[in-house]
Amino acid sequence: MSKFSLIISIVPHDKGEKLTKAAVNAGCGGGSVMMGRALAKSNFGAILGTGETTKDLIFMVVEGQKKSSIMNAIYESTQNEKTNFGEIFTLDVDSLLKAGANSEGEEKMCENENKETSRDMITVIVNKGYADDVMFAARKAGATGGTVINARGTAREDDEKFFGVHIVPEKDMLVIVVEHDKKEAVLSAIKEVKCLKEPGMGIAFSSPVTDFELLGKRK
Repeated sequence: MSKFSLIISIVPHDKGEKLTKAAVNAGCGGGSVMMGRALAKSNFGAILGTGETTKDLIFMVVEGQKKSSIMNAIYESTQNEKTNFGEIFTLDVDSLLKAGANSEGEEKMCENENKETSRDMITVIVNKGYADDVMFAARKAGATGGTVINARGTAREDDEKFFGVHIVPEKDMLVIVVEHDKKEAVLSAIKEVKCLKEPGMGIAFSSPVTDFELLGKRK
């Protein structure tokens, strides 16, 4: 079992503080709330321009022994919300480095055990404006919705000349959680998106998801 876990929650905008408050009361040291854009769950909805909403993404790194109690607190805090209010899942953290700490501030995981997972998180980072194209292809391969976070690249201005590719500072980071048996098909579909055929346009990677739960009232 890992010493630390990253808990990721995706909920409607302005609800992130509610989850972080519940988590802190359960022993979490804090978290980061980012605003994202949830894309439509169908390509038909995307074409019509419907189904997009603003989301809060909450990232919290917690001690492994506290993970269950913190997740339960978050889950309980959403029980009066609507069904499918949001989702919560975790990723294992290999190591943790706390800013301002000495060398002992870096904690390594106890074990590197292979856990079976029913879902994977696919992260795609592309130049700004291309996330919708990527999501269109991902839906055709079996993905449902995704969430876009605005980001920026860290390349230096002269890297464009050095690498011979076009560097765009503004980025879209697209997060898609898919069932494990659909991961390869979705990644293959993303690979074929025209905008990703050019060098420097983006990258995609996947991570196994654990402890996936829907937030809100039970059906």
